[in-house]
Amino acid sequence: MTARKERADAARNREAVLAAADGLFARSDSPRGVSMDDVAAAAGVGKGTLFRRFGDRTGLIRALVEARIAPLRQAVESGPAPLGPATPPHERVPALLDAVVGFKLANRHLTLALEEAGSGSPYQAEHYQWWHTTLRQTLDGLPDFAVSGSADSGFAAHALLAATRADLVEHLAGTEGMTAERMRAHLSAYAKQVLGR
Repeated sequence: MTARKERADAARNREAVLAAADGLFARSDSPRGVSMDDVAAAAGVGKGTLFRRFGDRTGLIRALVEARIAPLRQAVESGPAPLGPATPPHERVPALLDAVVGFKLANRHLTLALEEAGSGSPYQAEHYQWWHTTLRQTLDGLPDFAVSGSADSGFAAHALLAATRADLVEHLAGTEGMTAERMRAHLSAYAKQVLGR
């Protein structure tokens, strides 16, 4: 009976921490301005609880992003067209990129905080590697890339994902005032150029 209560309390604490962190990042002018102390105070938990549960600030941000991206990941891995694996590659690549930029636009404060976390190369992050692998494998299904091999599709996947970086999305939307529709249209046109369509 006691173990069940502890698990329920731990789950509530986790949700309180994620909600508090999400709100703080959303209201902050700079992702760097949110500390673990701030999150602990807003969630009403001890700082030690945060470190035990998430490891560090980057782990907390990663948990927030993963919780938000889970439905999108499921759609990409097993869903229908245009994101699902059965979609023809020339249709799926632009749809995948649209999904990435759409997610980053909807979660600007979190994705920017994750990219700015400074925990090594962003290209080694699990979520980046997953997107890159998915794009590379999709590109490998196109005749031009199938002939030239995975080195070319790997580079193309990196180049396409560079157009969806959170700092670029933030610059375009925040500094230049580009609308989401225009940004997505430009990205779609760029993807089609890369695909030769």
